[in-house]
Amino acid sequence: MSEEFKVEIVNPEKSFLSKENVTEVVVPAFEGEMGILKDHISIISFLKPGIIKVYSKSEENKYFVEDGILEFKDNNLSILTSSIYNMSDLDRNKIDQIVKDAEKESSTDNIDDQKRYLIDQKIEVLKNLMLN
Repeated sequence: MSEEFKVEIVNPEKSFLSKENVTEVVVPAFEGEMGILKDHISIISFLKPGIIKVYSKSEENKYFVEDGILEFKDNNLSILTSSIYNMSDLDRNKIDQIVKDAEKESSTDNIDDQKRYLIDQKIEVLKNLMLN
């Protein structure tokens, strides 16, 4: 019996990723880091800034996501996000630029506490990436 399921990640520009042979996906949910395997209970959750890890039998892919919502139902995982980057495409300069932009946005006076929290999460995740 197969232990694989389907994942699809969509952002406003396109279908970012569609993969049929996934064995596990780890997502940065608001409730904490969540691992999803085949036959996981149906769930809908919001994502916070962090790393999505997509595992198949032959490879592991990592993506930085700023926000989003996920739904897992009938062994289909759908992730909708406004911003996602393939970690293999992010170099130090790109990460540094994203951090600088986020710090600038965080320093403005007209943002609410929730938005500031999400920006701070984004900065923390990206700074940790630069350390590794």
